[in-house]
Amino acid sequence: MDTTTPSPTGAHAAPDPRSFASFAEFYPFYLTEHSNRTCRRLHFVGSTLALACLAALVLTGRPGFLLAGLLCGYGFAWIGHFGFEKNRPASFKRPLYSFMGDWAMYRDIWRGRIPF
Repeated sequence: MDTTTPSPTGAHAAPDPRSFASFAEFYPFYLTEHSNRTCRRLHFVGSTLALACLAALVLTGRPGFLLAGLLCGYGFAWIGHFGFEKNRPASFKRPLYSFMGDWAMYRDIWRGRIPF
């Protein structure tokens, strides 16, 4: 399935994230949107801090940790995209698949399948 769209010059532009029918189709695209190592590292750090905030929320019951976790997770990721990857996060068009992709990439980095 060709999910790319021709650009005015005839070259193929990046596929629209909304065009994927399943997460299995979306994840390879997600990884191409994270080819910059610094971007991946920022995602990893943000996800790790978000997990730490979730643990702090569970341990303390303080709801402020939920906000802190969201800020860490998305803040680090968006800095990676806008500052290093030079693209818009797919979460703007496919939030659920992007959220799933974040954790799949996090797992794959831990397993050594994707370079840190």
